[in-house]
Amino acid sequence: MSTAREIRTKIGSVKNTRKITSAMEMVAASKMRKAQDRMQLTKPYAEKILQVMGHLAKSKPEYHDAFMEQREVKRAGFIIVSTDRGLCGGLNSNMFRKVSEHIKQLMEQNIEIDLCVIGNKGLNFFKRYGGNLVGEANHLGDAPSVDDLIGIVKVMLDAYADKKIDSLYLVSNEFQNTMVQKPRTLQLLPLVPSKDKKLDYHWDYLYEPDARELIPLLLQRYIESEVFQAVVENFACEQASRMVAMKSATDNAGKIIDELQLIYNKARQAAITQEIAEIVGGAAAIE
Repeated sequence: MSTAREIRTKIGSVKNTRKITSAMEMVAASKMRKAQDRMQLTKPYAEKILQVMGHLAKSKPEYHDAFMEQREVKRAGFIIVSTDRGLCGGLNSNMFRKVSEHIKQLMEQNIEIDLCVIGNKGLNFFKRYGGNLVGEANHLGDAPSVDDLIGIVKVMLDAYADKKIDSLYLVSNEFQNTMVQKPRTLQLLPLVPSKDKKLDYHWDYLYEPDARELIPLLLQRYIESEVFQAVVENFACEQASRMVAMKSATDNAGKIIDELQLIYNKARQAAITQEIAEIVGGAAAIE
């Protein structure tokens, strides 16, 4: 059995750990609120442009851009959004498991894969897992901007335009609430038609200026906005997941301290009992 001094040292160590996890929980809670506000500001634009693209894919436009072409898929591209830091529960591992399963299914169909990864955790994972990394971005900070992501977006758009890839997916975490964040895969290219039954007839938008000039620019803005929204939302997921993980760690540290305190009291009581027994035994021996 451990001595009382060793147990006291363990209790002190766990208390120090509890202070750290408690502080990290509070920091994550503060950052999460700011991240949620930022996410809510950008979400309406991302949702609306996604709807417009769905309508455009459903329509019979006068001009067909290369990004709207349906073609046989021989190589697929993935933009994967992860975190730069850990200590956020199973947020990254759940997403990596889902995207790995998707990649495996495509590879079984002899489809090759190109990867653009955002975040250190994703970069480290896919360096171990394997895959053709064609772009990366990390250390975007608490307030990322679209300018930080233009490089990755351009790599994939150029690859699609040059027919080096035939489809493009965006993988990130979706913020549902503070307790629930789920991996999400969104097909960016080719455009996925809207499921709105009201659009099942010949129609198109009115373009000003010309559709040939407007549609390519609109498609580029669509990809940029969806990737940016995914990064902003993933950061909110990271902070929520970290807050929950650190609260759980703090609570567990409290339970461990209580258990160690009980063991310490028993060890101290046993030591006192042993000392009394030795004193009584010594006195009896003198008599």
